[in-house]
Amino acid sequence: MKLQVSGIVKESIVDGRGIRYTVFTQGCPHHCPGCHNPQTHPFEGGTAMEISEIFEDFQKNPILKGITLSGGEPFCQPEPLAELARLVHGIGKDVTVFTGYTYEQLLEQEDPAVKALLEETDVLIDGPFLEAEKNLELVFRGSENQRVINMKKTRESGTVVLEEV
Repeated sequence: MKLQVSGIVKESIVDGRGIRYTVFTQGCPHHCPGCHNPQTHPFEGGTAMEISEIFEDFQKNPILKGITLSGGEPFCQPEPLAELARLVHGIGKDVTVFTGYTYEQLLEQEDPAVKALLEETDVLIDGPFLEAEKNLELVFRGSENQRVINMKKTRESGTVVLEEV
């Protein structure tokens, strides 16, 4: 299964807890003014990569806490990312996903692939980047409206539970 990738950072400390392997997907419908990754917006471009190739590379570094899926918009390619997340969970690592959608908007899509990726997500950082709410002191996000959601507790309680950061 292939994924259209804008880029990969093999060791990141700004894209979630611990040292992370961050995959930036290619393509984003949000086009948020002031976006940190505008090169990821066009759906054309990037590099098509096999999920197995990405996972193999991820496994080479034993100090990684997990993988972060960013963009672009990961939920524009939910099927291959859900597969990648399943593989990552299979070796005991965690999955953080950044999205310009809100959690509620993702649930409204009623797309089985979107639901599968949400099921494989440990931490979801949701919401569009809003330049008017930009705050450089926030942890793992760029604007005040964005939430860091603990997905396990959210699934258990049926209501959004924020992660303490």
